[in-house]
Amino acid sequence: MSSSHAGKAMSVLLASTFAFTICFAVWTVFSVLGIPIKQQLQLNETEFGLLAAMPVLSGALVRVPLGIWTDRYGGRIVFLLTMLAAVVPLWLLSYATHYWQFLILAVFIGLVGGTFSVGTPYVARWFKRERQGFAMGIFGAGNSGSAVTMFVAPALIAAAAGAWTIVPQVYAASLLATVVLFWLFTATNPAHLQTTASTDFRAQLQLLKDPRVWRYCQYYSVVFGGYVALALWMTRYYIGEYGYSMSSAAFLAACFSLPGGVLRALGGWISDHVGAYRTTWWVMWIIWVAFFILSYPNTEFTIQTAHGAQTFHLALSPTLFTLLMFTVGIAMAIGKASVFKFISDDFDGNIGAVSGLVGLAGGLGGFILPILFGILLDYTGINSSCFMLMYGTVCVSLIWMHYGFPGKDARATQKGPSTASSQEIPQADAILG
Repeated sequence: MSSSHAGKAMSVLLASTFAFTICFAVWTVFSVLGIPIKQQLQLNETEFGLLAAMPVLSGALVRVPLGIWTDRYGGRIVFLLTMLAAVVPLWLLSYATHYWQFLILAVFIGLVGGTFSVGTPYVARWFKRERQGFAMGIFGAGNSGSAVTMFVAPALIAAAAGAWTIVPQVYAASLLATVVLFWLFTATNPAHLQTTASTDFRAQLQLLKDPRVWRYCQYYSVVFGGYVALALWMTRYYIGEYGYSMSSAAFLAACFSLPGGVLRALGGWISDHVGAYRTTWWVMWIIWVAFFILSYPNTEFTIQTAHGAQTFHLALSPTLFTLLMFTVGIAMAIGKASVFKFISDDFDGNIGAVSGLVGLAGGLGGFILPILFGILLDYTGINSSCFMLMYGTVCVSLIWMHYGFPGKDARATQKGPSTASSQEIPQADAILG
């Protein structure tokens, strides 16, 4: 790679990562903004979950066409137009007064969530195969935009004497400025455009016949969908479970969101050197254990002893809870990168098409889970019910990984950056069709 090309590739990577960070901050704005809106409109938990998740829905649904258009027209122009499309709806959010208005505007604001399936192939094609995992990990660190919202949105509301309308106005101006910076510091390489059948929507749907795509969709719906859902829910969880103020709750919630975004680059590096399978396997086990502990509700029980009745109280302290969420955030960051390492290894010719499908699955997970969190909380009244649900989704992934990759124990002893990925797929195809 020439020094000129290397410099341009790095400029594209950094500018795209910055833009994706802003987009992700916008995409998850209701994690904080939804709380004063919930109070203003007197929403129940299910309605709050729907409001928080609505941008995630549209961001997920557009990932497939955006992935196709990225292959066909190039990531630079598609990325820019996607950001522009959300500026006006974001500004208009400050003038909404009814629940249905918030929901409609949230749909259009959510378009920026689709920039992931644009930026991933756009960035990856600027780097050699052995460095694509790391490059996509750096770009994926833009997920930390959710933590930016945790820090910035409460500060803006406090500065405006509690007026939440300042947040969408500042965010709209920031997104518009990001559009300009992105255009100035990125470039287009015509050699990266794909003219194969994968740029056709019908051809892309044919990819669903490949069992590998379904596996990666499942994994990503846990590590990314679960991350988005919990990032949207954690501020509300700290308020409901521990009684913190909104600013304190958002700050603590960032202990999950920040490592869950920033350390994605670490996941890319680990996946390049250890392999996608082994990395993803250990990620699933770590979050499985954490969710098991987090699922246990605040409990008080009485037993009869030889000396009479004795009452015990079991509950996670805020400190232990935050440490567990910090661990989950790190694991999910690594897992998000390792899943896309699978894709870059197996679908190098149409990364955009496959990443669009996998991103769609992850986004739909991020949409459905907050709504289910709200429904479970309204029905059971147990705050930790959200972690019970997450525990179940991880169980599905572990079972699928165990039976979906025959010969995994032999491969686990192999060395090399992508040995596991390159050898596990043919054997899996032999079993799964």
